[in-house]
Amino acid sequence: MGKRKALLFPQTARKLQTVGEQIKLARLRRHFTAEDIAQKAHVGRTTVVQIEKGSPSVSMGMYLAVLNALGLQDDILLLAKDDELGRTIQDLEIKTPRRVKNKQ
Repeated sequence: MGKRKALLFPQTARKLQTVGEQIKLARLRRHFTAEDIAQKAHVGRTTVVQIEKGSPSVSMGMYLAVLNALGLQDDILLLAKDDELGRTIQDLEIKTPRRVKNKQ
């Protein structure tokens, strides 16, 4: 059985490519080679290259390992942090409690 490939819409694929470019720029600013990061992250150099290209076939765990090697591991916590749509939906579903009439 072959590997399943993630099906991404073009806009989503571009966002993943942007993430890869940002990771590559972070590596270059730190003057690390792809091999340096691969060794620190315990992944292959080709995995680092695929991450920097924004490949959807690389697992999130690998992305996190590379971020960790760059000292950017806490950046993963920013994903979906401000879920405006989710909060709006949640707020719309909150029902206000009804008052119970006092029996006298």
